[in-house]
Amino acid sequence: MDQWGGGDGSSWKIGNDSHHPFVGRDFGGAKRKDIGGTRAFGSGYPYGADDPTTLAGRSFPFGTWPLYWGENFMGTDEYGSHLDVVRPGGQLVVVPIRGSKQHYNVSDDEVYYAIGDKESATFVMLSYVDWCHALPAWPTKFDPTSPNSTVKLEQVIRYYRGSSFALSSPAYNNTFARSSFSNSTESSPLPDLVEYSPFRKCLDGVTVSALAIMNKPPKKVSLGVTLGIVFGILGIPAILFIIYISSCAWGAVLAIKDHINGVHERTKMRREARNAALNYESYP
Repeated sequence: MDQWGGGDGSSWKIGNDSHHPFVGRDFGGAKRKDIGGTRAFGSGYPYGADDPTTLAGRSFPFGTWPLYWGENFMGTDEYGSHLDVVRPGGQLVVVPIRGSKQHYNVSDDEVYYAIGDKESATFVMLSYVDWCHALPAWPTKFDPTSPNSTVKLEQVIRYYRGSSFALSSPAYNNTFARSSFSNSTESSPLPDLVEYSPFRKCLDGVTVSALAIMNKPPKKVSLGVTLGIVFGILGIPAILFIIYISSCAWGAVLAIKDHINGVHERTKMRREARNAALNYESYP
């Protein structure tokens, strides 16, 4: 999973030998441009959403599975808290998001909540702080079955990344939330506080751009390219080294040759001197 990544690439099936809870389902391959959904749970799927009445059995185009709302809503019990230990990014959490009054004309009532896996919520919160001047906050565990849950299904203002992440507002109540299909465009209108909020628009833009998704694997580099890179990095030093070694070797050859010639010359001179001495001794 990569924040700000572009996604894309080919999808693949989860293998039978992986001991994964969702063996046989397609995984990955979605593009960043398809990350945005609607207010309908189950939206935000670029593929694998053939049945709009349920999320059971769906693929995971962005590399993770959807949120869980309890009571097997739209077949999502299979994505429940019992799988938090293997959910990409960790357990589901909720984090409050408030804007800085120094940068936005926000009231105390304007607060939003992000719901998603722990890593995604934490990292996108950092982006909210950087880009939208949100006030830093720490995530807490999300339990949709608790009567004291901070976020309700009816408060979601938009789903993202195959409905595995959402932004909500306590000022919103979508009366169609539990009766619509995943491909439905029917929803209650947003209150003006939310609809026309520059802060909310900033959060939405950053979520679309920065929320972590699965990237395509790196391209395999051919042997020719690898050799070209190696030669480009090491080629010139290697050539200079070879020239240096060759020069040293040739110098050594010449030195040995000169030494041999010198030995021959000295041997010849000693022979001539000896012959001259013998001739002198034999002179009458």
